[in-house]
Amino acid sequence: MKTKIPSSAPLGRPRSSSASSHDVILTAVYDLLQEMSVRELTMEKVARRAGVGKPTLYRWWKTKAALVVAMFNERVVPELDPPQATAVEDAIGQKVEKLIAAFNGFFGKVIAELVAEGQSDPDVLHELNEHYVKPRRAGTVNDIVEAQKQGLVPMHVDPELVVDAVFGSLYFNLLLKIRPLTPEYGDRLMEHCKKLLEI
Repeated sequence: MKTKIPSSAPLGRPRSSSASSHDVILTAVYDLLQEMSVRELTMEKVARRAGVGKPTLYRWWKTKAALVVAMFNERVVPELDPPQATAVEDAIGQKVEKLIAAFNGFFGKVIAELVAEGQSDPDVLHELNEHYVKPRRAGTVNDIVEAQKQGLVPMHVDPELVVDAVFGSLYFNLLLKIRPLTPEYGDRLMEHCKKLLEI
């Protein structure tokens, strides 16, 4: 029987008094996913590794997917954020470079496993999309919109289609292994991106 969690249960980082337990739990998730797949990971295994009770996990995260994405957002995603770029093509290029490097390591392994598990569990895809994919996608779309406002990118360019073309290519190759994700592939992708932006 699944543990029922009140809809008012808080998500994410708890108050400072519980920050130590919070960090221990995220470290346990990170370490366990070095040893096993997302499908094999369970809340019981996380609780055991972290030395906490399952109710502590469910107090902050309603599902395993929410816990894994929280670990991503605190432990992995900050490393993907590039330095502030002065031009939109540089900002996108830096994101592509960092994402390719990440997809060739731990991050890519777990993202692929979350997408795979999400095919049979819509809640997993919802968690991944709402708390990782959509916010980052919106940030890059906004970068292009701001460049359009400054007259740096033509107004007829569709920012969402540009983001889908560039980053969709990376996810496509991550999941289907059509070709290796290399820095050279990233360079070719950015040449195409510049044509899409008409820069």
